[in-house]
Amino acid sequence: MTDKLEILNERLLPADPSAVFNAIADPKLLALWWGPHGFTNRIDEFDFRAGGDWRVTMTSSDGTDFANRWTFQEIEPGRRVVALHHEPMHVFTLEMTFEGAEPGTRLKWRMLFEPTEENREIQKFIHAANDQNLERLEQVLQGGNQ
Repeated sequence: MTDKLEILNERLLPADPSAVFNAIADPKLLALWWGPHGFTNRIDEFDFRAGGDWRVTMTSSDGTDFANRWTFQEIEPGRRVVALHHEPMHVFTLEMTFEGAEPGTRLKWRMLFEPTEENREIQKFIHAANDQNLERLEQVLQGGNQ
């Protein structure tokens, strides 16, 4: 139980937990699937360790750039990654956990926001965007490109 606004997505992915973890830990793979449909990514900084920063510019299909800044807070190889999103706009924590399941990995994608009116209004949009993000991850794990 939390006093935060929680957005939870789950997906059963066709790869073992170490492969799913690697798709996050490897910035070249991460750039292929991060974000909803129609986005491309340029990763300018990627210090994958607790306390390390990650800067990614996400470009939408209309050419609009969104410069994002993150800090990795906790990393447990093959099991869990927690990161804090600083900007643009919404500050939130993202926790990704990886559990072995048949036939691969159950990924739990949990975002925690302050329970503001604005965040409540975007909750459904973010849940749907996360589903697209996880769909792109699944395609990369199956050997395709987003």
